Amino acid sequence: MQITSVKNKSILTRTTGYLKKVSSHSLNPYSGCGFGNSSCGQGCYVRFNEWINRGRKWGSFVDVKTNAAELYSKTVAREKNWAYNQSKPFSVFMSSSTDPWQPAEIKYRITRNLLLAMKISPPDELILQTHSSAILDDIKLIHELSLICKLRVHISIEGDQDRLPGQPLPPSSVEDRIRALKEFSSRGIFSVCCLSPLYPLNDPEHFFNKLKSTGVAAVIIDHFILGDGTSDGSRTQKTSLPTIMKKIKPESIHLPYRDKVIEIARKYLPVGISAAGFAGNFS
Repeated sequence: MQITSVKNKSILTRTTGYLKKVSSHSLNPYSGCGFGNSSCGQGCYVRFNEWINRGRKWGSFVDVKTNAAELYSKTVAREKNWAYNQSKPFSVFMSSSTDPWQPAEIKYRITRNLLLAMKISPPDELILQTHSSAILDDIKLIHELSLICKLRVHISIEGDQDRLPGQPLPPSSVEDRIRALKEFSSRGIFSVCCLSPLYPLNDPEHFFNKLKSTGVAAVIIDHFILGDGTSDGSRTQKTSLPTIMKKIKPESIHLPYRDKVIEIARKYLPVGISAAGFAGNFS
């Protein structure tokens, strides 16, 4: 893993495309991802983003944005005004193309410093998205932020198996991520389980009942078709994930499988679907 310290010129990115319906801004503390070679990295469509990769192999590099917190503090007022001029709340999605609690965070604490900066100048809304139970390292700080802005914790648990056959291990086990959801929920923090992208489920009834018992507020169900920013899942089709899914449950690679799972999930919890779910719309 090549880790490089970089100084960025900006840190708050005005959203377009898929994320435009979710938040006014995205914020990525790192470029590249230390989870790129784990199970979530195998199907990650960001691996094909040449603007980020610049010829480097996904999972082989992480750029550490050492001045991220400073940039946030310097530009937050301007970006908040921009959002208001668009008749939007100033809402931040962290993160869209990396994981804020990847292994590099243990040493560099870029995400933690950003959260500290947000305590001073909070967004109106903050969405924290991770695949890792390491987010628990910052649970006290996140709880403090939840008292001064509208905050949601999103933890990705793609399915009820730790990994699909042929995949590497995930960043955290399913049990550890469920435990993290329970910890946040018990503190009154709006917590959401994201099945994104949705994997084939062994026992969806048992899985959603278990999620309900954690106190989680909702689930988001997002298939790679539509969910990767294309209408046909063409970005994800470039990865090994659809082939792996098809071997386990052929129907799982088609959109009607998502709808079938949604109907089961709604017996237990409010459900958000794809971008509308990430935007906080649940029914």
